[in-house]
Amino acid sequence: MKQWMLVRVEGRVQGVYYRDSARTEARRLGVTGWVRNVPDGSVEARIEGDAGQLDGMLRWLRSGTPAARVDAVVVRARGEGAVHEAFTIER
Repeated sequence: MKQWMLVRVEGRVQGVYYRDSARTEARRLGVTGWVRNVPDGSVEARIEGDAGQLDGMLRWLRSGTPAARVDAVVVRARGEGAVHEAFTIER
């Protein structure tokens, strides 16, 4: 069964192509969901997939783009079931 996680990525993650690169990686891994900027400078993402896909996406989120500086990736919620058909950037 598909699982989902809501994660917050803290650090220098806005203005460094983090969201666009996250979408590219999610699509490569077959992960669905979304990613968006948060007013405090962090990035939030809902990632959906099987356990292996989520592990791969979490690994990528912890490193990000070459210009990013990821200080923390915090899993804020998790559950079962997927509701998104693609991975998108929310504005």
